[in-house]
Amino acid sequence: MSFFISPAFAEGTAAAAGQPGAMSQIFLLVGFVVIFYFMLWRPQSKRAKEHRELVSGISKGDEIVIGGGLVGRVSKVGDEFVVMEIAEGTEVNVQKNSVVAVLPKGTIKSI
Repeated sequence: MSFFISPAFAEGTAAAAGQPGAMSQIFLLVGFVVIFYFMLWRPQSKRAKEHRELVSGISKGDEIVIGGGLVGRVSKVGDEFVVMEIAEGTEVNVQKNSVVAVLPKGTIKSI
């Protein structure tokens, strides 16, 4: 039966010589960390900082867009919530974190 299966022999030092060293593995790991930092971590933290500045800068009379695409004018600002007027006499409470963008004045009239 041994003619169907070829025997496997250990090669000893020849296989160990072909493996990369510990220093190259450390450099590879450091390289991955650097790539991860510049491609994911840093841009995400910049976006989060910009969003925090946007949310903290909201004031009464600003025209805003929330995450669901709803457009309206801010009529009252609280600590966690904003009262947004979406139509004449129609106001809704939204979380400040749901604000995606502050629009230039007069944008709602042009829509």
